Amino acid sequence: MSRKITIALDAMGGDNAPSEICKGAYEACTQYDDIELILTGDTQRIKSCLTPHDRIHIEHATEIIDPDEHPANAIRKKKDSSLRVAMEMVRRGDAQGCISAGSTGAIVAGGVLVVGRIEGIDRPALGVPIPSADKVSFMLDVGATVRCKPENLLQFAQMGSVYSRKILGVDNPEVKLLSNGSEDIKGDDTVLAARELIEKKGAVRFGGYIEGNEVFFGKADVVVCDGFNGNIALKLGEGLIQRLKSTLSEEVSKSFMAKAGILLLAPTVRKLLARFSYEKYGGTPLLGVKGAVLKAHGRSKSNAIVSAISAARKYIAEDGTEQINREI
Repeated sequence: MSRKITIALDAMGGDNAPSEICKGAYEACTQYDDIELILTGDTQRIKSCLTPHDRIHIEHATEIIDPDEHPANAIRKKKDSSLRVAMEMVRRGDAQGCISAGSTGAIVAGGVLVVGRIEGIDRPALGVPIPSADKVSFMLDVGATVRCKPENLLQFAQMGSVYSRKILGVDNPEVKLLSNGSEDIKGDDTVLAARELIEKKGAVRFGGYIEGNEVFFGKADVVVCDGFNGNIALKLGEGLIQRLKSTLSEEVSKSFMAKAGILLLAPTVRKLLARFSYEKYGGTPLLGVKGAVLKAHGRSKSNAIVSAISAARKYIAEDGTEQINREI
């Protein structure tokens, strides 16, 4: 990657802003010499947390969008919010991408209302990498468009295929629709119509349906669904992992032999848990908008911010937006 990549970073979004955002920005600049970062938000608060770097700049913003605000209203009314300022920079071309750990709804609304949709894309989609034993699948949508038409799911399939191929490096990815069974007759009216559209279009390598219990086993390279079901599936997976971690800790604390055993297994357990950690993947791309817009986890600390910056950097370097534009 030889060209300079400029990314706007919402320094005020997320549970650990601005301290962890600033820390992650500095760490990313020490790792990548081709990025320029612009932190948007309260200048004084940012400066109090930031280790100075010649490739980190600050764009002052006086407002913050709170998680409980109506997303579209907040984007429209709070024109000097740290999130909107970052997105305006993408719209003007001052930055090629932006990242925020703030409100998902506001990020989606800003992506549509400020950055703008790619021509031919009716609704955006949030996509997330889903790790399994030997591969990484890509699932979309996980919360941007709650209710979808069949045409939306067709576009998600096309965008997901491009992202899997160009960004995740999967050769000829197989795309499947999330449904309540693997038989052709399964699915509601929308899923059935989407299946027919995808098969008729022939723009992706379509593998039919995938059931919920197969998603985390890498049974598809791209899993397509509406934002309602996708978000539930994602949160269910996150909750299950958290429950397993806490249950393991509780059981180990009850027995000396268990404590001794876990010490021997500790390296393996850490590797296993790290494979499913959101910090490893960092950012969820909002596909279908005219720029690299990534949603970082609301609880992101510096490691997750670095991962999000890395994901945005790769998406920009590979011309992800233009790749999707050409496919559609």
